[in-house]
Amino acid sequence: METKEGIRWRKPALRPIETKIENRVEIHGSGDHHNHHHHKVAADQTQNDVVLGEEEPVSPAGRMFHEPNFNVHVLAIMGSKYKIQPDIAKANLPNTLLKHPRFSSLLVVDEKDGGKMKWVRTEVDLDKHVIVPDIDPNMGTSPDEFVENYIYDLTKTSLDKSKPLWEVHVINLKISDAEGVGVFRIHHSLGDGTSLMSLLLACTRQTADPTALPTLPAAEKRRKEVKGGGGGGFIRSYSQCFLLGFSWLLRLLWNTLVDVVVFMATASFLKDTQTPIEGHPGSVKNPRRIVYKTVSLDDMKLVKNAMNMTINDVALGITQAGLSKYLNRRYGEIRNYDEGITENKNNLPKNIRLRSVVLINIRPAAEIQDLADMMEKNTVAKWGNWIGYVLLPFDIGLKDDPLDYIRKAKVTIDRKKHSLEALFTSSIAEVVLKLFGIKIASVVSHRIFSNTTMAFSNLVGPLEEIGIYGHTMEYLASSSYGQPHALMVNFQSYINKMTIVLSVDESVIPDSHQLRDDIVESLKLVKEAVIKKGQLVKQN
Repeated sequence: METKEGIRWRKPALRPIETKIENRVEIHGSGDHHNHHHHKVAADQTQNDVVLGEEEPVSPAGRMFHEPNFNVHVLAIMGSKYKIQPDIAKANLPNTLLKHPRFSSLLVVDEKDGGKMKWVRTEVDLDKHVIVPDIDPNMGTSPDEFVENYIYDLTKTSLDKSKPLWEVHVINLKISDAEGVGVFRIHHSLGDGTSLMSLLLACTRQTADPTALPTLPAAEKRRKEVKGGGGGGFIRSYSQCFLLGFSWLLRLLWNTLVDVVVFMATASFLKDTQTPIEGHPGSVKNPRRIVYKTVSLDDMKLVKNAMNMTINDVALGITQAGLSKYLNRRYGEIRNYDEGITENKNNLPKNIRLRSVVLINIRPAAEIQDLADMMEKNTVAKWGNWIGYVLLPFDIGLKDDPLDYIRKAKVTIDRKKHSLEALFTSSIAEVVLKLFGIKIASVVSHRIFSNTTMAFSNLVGPLEEIGIYGHTMEYLASSSYGQPHALMVNFQSYINKMTIVLSVDESVIPDSHQLRDDIVESLKLVKEAVIKKGQLVKQN
């Protein structure tokens, strides 16, 4: 049983690992990467001042990610404008990523101490972490297919626990939208997705100013309250507080009560409607097909501004539209309709319950600047998050007006904003962990995922073009595998681009590219509807 630790990540501030390697090899500006100085880092050079064998217990949240039914790995896929130089990456890693203790520690299970997990500092052999596959020039498939299949093969395996739990795979192959691809594979026990992505971005710099960190968009402030809705905005005047405060609080408490009851029912018995995209019990161990496509973020902003909404509203709306179209086709195929009939006929059952699990950071994560200072100036930085669950219902159905999907998404998100669901579900998970231990807590968590249909997230990325170790980034795509859901949908922004990423169990969803294209097509239809109705306003 857990007596001293909760599900929250309550780790002390992380202190960087001291190294003696001061020089950092970088390339900037041009695509000529052939006249650089090769700097290969040997294993005994990477961490000369590390106190080897120093131990730190793995947090309860970290241990849950090593349970057989929840062995989750994070993937960060970075397209490069130029051919990637592995030696330059190896030369820079000791002064950046390896400064973080998690990336320089082994996961050790102490069988003599009841199987407790610990992080133990170790030397890092970069040759075992920076992996460059041999590529057969007569591969027999297109470069894009090769990269997709390579990542698919990665999801068939877990990271080797005899070394720190991360890798970067360098695929120097020209594909349709990049000259090379770097794939970071990191075990989820090292940190939550948002923190890990922040750490990777802290290793990057703006291409226009190699000394400047990337800039992330500030949280958008609501310009006005939503009339008659649960927008969750702040009461901005004394009169509003006096007149509306009680009603606002009453709705907050009611919404929270309903959400907590639904959460507990989902952990016990309440399941989503069985649909063609629902995972089966063995899905958690199946590999994942990672497919993605980059669309215009400006198109999403056009819709956002025209309808006075947020990018989150638009992302959820087009996902609902794409899933509705896809499921309608699948139900039609089940009923043996011809393809043309399937596309135009409403084949969807009524009142489909389809929900996504969204993990919310209740306390702010470390800023990119804090993590960069930890790596460069040997300062301390907090790590980890206090995680809560939010169950996000999807509206599945065919609509005559594509904009109705966006409107419905806004209502759903505003309703969820006006609730303390994440705070209370996190507390419930912590109580279960303390009372019953990690095994039971893992079972309860797994039931939440297995009784819902999918996972969904939207991560904001840099506003300007960036490079990592001098390699200019063309796009950024984030995803994961090892989760119980057969479908995960991630949105990742970067400059004026938005990459839509699907992680799919092909035994459940055999045509992942079609589902991806349905979501992309839904954005096009929504944009056309906005233009047709003359709702354009100046974009921000």
